[in-house]
Amino acid sequence: MSDFWQRVFFFHFFLLLFSLLVWAIAGALPAVFVFAIGISLRLLHHLRNLADLLRWLKDPENLALPDGSGLWEEVFSHLNKMVRSNRLQREKHIASLQQMEQATAALPEGVVILDDVDRIEWCNPLASKHFGLDSDYDIGQQITYLARQPAFVQYLAAREFGKPLVLHGARQDDLILSIKLISYGENQRLLISRDITQLQRIETMRRDFVANVSHELRTPLTVVNGFVETLQDMPSRDSEMAQRALYLMGEQTDRMEHLVDDLLTLSRLEDDQNRLREEKVEVDKLLDEVMRDGKLLSNGKHRIELQENCGVNLNGSRDELRSAFSNLVSNAIRYTPDGGNIEVRWSLRDGHAVFAVKDSGIGIAQQHIARLAERFYRVDRSRSRETGGTGLGLAIVKHVAMRHQARLHIVSEEGQGSTFSIIFPAVRMLQ
Repeated sequence: MSDFWQRVFFFHFFLLLFSLLVWAIAGALPAVFVFAIGISLRLLHHLRNLADLLRWLKDPENLALPDGSGLWEEVFSHLNKMVRSNRLQREKHIASLQQMEQATAALPEGVVILDDVDRIEWCNPLASKHFGLDSDYDIGQQITYLARQPAFVQYLAAREFGKPLVLHGARQDDLILSIKLISYGENQRLLISRDITQLQRIETMRRDFVANVSHELRTPLTVVNGFVETLQDMPSRDSEMAQRALYLMGEQTDRMEHLVDDLLTLSRLEDDQNRLREEKVEVDKLLDEVMRDGKLLSNGKHRIELQENCGVNLNGSRDELRSAFSNLVSNAIRYTPDGGNIEVRWSLRDGHAVFAVKDSGIGIAQQHIARLAERFYRVDRSRSRETGGTGLGLAIVKHVAMRHQARLHIVSEEGQGSTFSIIFPAVRMLQ
């Protein structure tokens, strides 16, 4: 017999023996009375412990489990062990859930769990951002009530999820999402969203780049091919026309060579594997070379002066810095009318070293300034071609600046000239 049943029958057996003893001494009525009192006290004991149990069950999170007495002590002891075990299990589940939420929050994709009728059961923070959801209020809502783009609604309704949907303007005009639905479990689906805005922009830039390269090369190739056909049809190649054709062919060939050189330079600058080769750059000597090249390009048509030289040297790539400085000076020459002024400054400003080129040229309208460093972007295409520009100079300058933790700053006003500056951080400065 188990200890529990022994304890149960021990009290009743003792009460029965005591009642029989009273019977033998005082008679049957007192014996029955004693037995009834014993049973009543036992019942009250059970009712009191049962009341304590019911009171605890109403608020088990905040109330302490009763200690109990007698048989109830063992019951409460086992119940206490069960409660502690359940709390430990719940804490583990909560920790696992929090860990899962942290993991899903770190995902580069938005995740939404949908039921069989497209109601939201759960979403991670990135999905909330993509679709404008509020996890505190939108759980249980149909997602099409909140994301109402017709293309998205049709995608859900079609139930053909083999290919992802590219959704433009998802909650924000400039946001582009790639959306894919994955079925799992019993009529449940995962809605995976990925921000591909930057990828789309890069793809657009790639298409524009290919189109611009083709356009830039087509003109000189057309000129060269035309003159080649002309020369082939001419009986004598010593005429003035032949000499003129050969001169223009050479000019267009040089232009294509410069274009290819700039493309290769830009490709090297954009290559993540091409690490910056750092050295001490003596800016004094570099400025002398840049000024000499600028004056040769101008051929005496502009006043080019070095207005300031702070004498600070740089830590960086001499070849890249020479390319960037020369590009800024040559741009100023190309877009400044004959007789104009070009000022070059190497100065200290607010703890930064600044290379600046100021011209008295045609200036630039404000709507163009933000795009000037894009490849092949030209404010005046005809003038750029006439002066031999490839449309890649400022893109090269921008990438050289970025590789030296510097930035390109442009100040200009239409008809009032321009100032192009490369602002270097203090960590790049050397004495």
